[in-house]
Amino acid sequence: MSENNPLPVSSAVTTNQNTNDKKSSTQGVATSTSATKTPQEVTAAVNAVGKNKNPFLVEVPAVPTQEGPMGIRFDFNDGARVLLPKGKWHVQIEDDETDNIIFACDADEGWVLSTKKYYVPFRIRVWIRGEKEPVLNHTLDLKGKEVQLKFPVGTLGDTIGWMTYAHRFQEKHACVAEITMAHNMAEIFEAQYPNLFFTHLPGKPRFTKPYASYMLGLFFREDVNNQPIDFRKVGLHRTAGFILGVDPREEAPRVKLGSKRKIKERYVCIATKASSQAKMWNNGFGWEQVVHYLKDLGYRVLCIDKEAVTGSNFTWNRMPHEAEDFTGPKPLQERIELLEHADFFIGLGSGLSWLAWCTHVPVVLISGFSLPMCEFYTPYRVFNSHGCNGCWDDVHCNFDHYDYFWCPKFKGTDRQFECTRLITGKQVIRHIQQLMKDYHLSAPKKEKKERK
Repeated sequence: MSENNPLPVSSAVTTNQNTNDKKSSTQGVATSTSATKTPQEVTAAVNAVGKNKNPFLVEVPAVPTQEGPMGIRFDFNDGARVLLPKGKWHVQIEDDETDNIIFACDADEGWVLSTKKYYVPFRIRVWIRGEKEPVLNHTLDLKGKEVQLKFPVGTLGDTIGWMTYAHRFQEKHACVAEITMAHNMAEIFEAQYPNLFFTHLPGKPRFTKPYASYMLGLFFREDVNNQPIDFRKVGLHRTAGFILGVDPREEAPRVKLGSKRKIKERYVCIATKASSQAKMWNNGFGWEQVVHYLKDLGYRVLCIDKEAVTGSNFTWNRMPHEAEDFTGPKPLQERIELLEHADFFIGLGSGLSWLAWCTHVPVVLISGFSLPMCEFYTPYRVFNSHGCNGCWDDVHCNFDHYDYFWCPKFKGTDRQFECTRLITGKQVIRHIQQLMKDYHLSAPKKEKKERK
């Protein structure tokens, strides 16, 4: 057996039946049901669906998919899993990269599950107690194996942000990768990534007995079992790189570009809505000032939100008066074709900003509840540091999906949502001016005068 010392119990696993090592079984954090736990309480990106089953969550097989000797079964679906028949066993789960023993125990029967669900190059070893050589000695090897990469949300921005890392994972390990993803998102990526298999959710997964599976997500409450680093420290999208153990540098995923331009006049696209009030631009004059400025330059201003009006209770957010109504539940490919011919895009820390990033159009991104490192890089990131800000990325705050007016520090006071209320129309216009200068964009009205 290995002479390495086991890691602290925070990295341990537990068995749930007939375990001789009683101390380990009480100190471990995983259980036989933890591998299939719905992530809604800890995953920021999961839609608020109440008690209804999450249609985007693909559960792991009930029994490990790999057959070992002597009736032992194992796999790497949401961590390392071992199911033992009756016997006198000694089990070790190790990190093959470091040779650390993550956990070791004696067991007579039942489950051994790793608490770590993100990518770890696991090694599983099982001995008959007292014997020198293990009867099972298996190191994770994904090459040529069926692997599920699970996107357990239907939200636009998160899915776009994580897509590149799923592709990197497949290339790194040369595995047969199935991406389980919301139908509308799978539609825009499937043709761009022919080496990946896409399962459109809701629906049945392609692989019924995957060798391994990994779930992407945003996990709160100091969770370092589903993610190696709290996502609030590394960014909404880069966290997927850490979960999958690949290069975390950002890169916009591929979408189908090259469509024929349908609008003759020069235009700017804007998106003014988000899934909660904290994500909105809560300056009552801001959007009107910016749209008026753009119209004065001669631009058409197209509002491409899914909804023209959104809100809750006593607060409703409407499309700016001078903007043109291009709202509606349009197919994402239509949005892509509209965005790629825009001079630039102005939006919030929400899904359409991420979609604009995919089209390589310049993006002005307005957000105060998140820090600038949270989203993809744009030199036109609008942020005001004078008031309270960055609660989304504060590890001491846990976003409440069910509270539309979530503001963890100043809710119900005059300072509520000051993170974006203090962002002025003038500040956003300054970023627009810099963008137009950088991209050598003249005002459409000026061009018309010159042509005359």
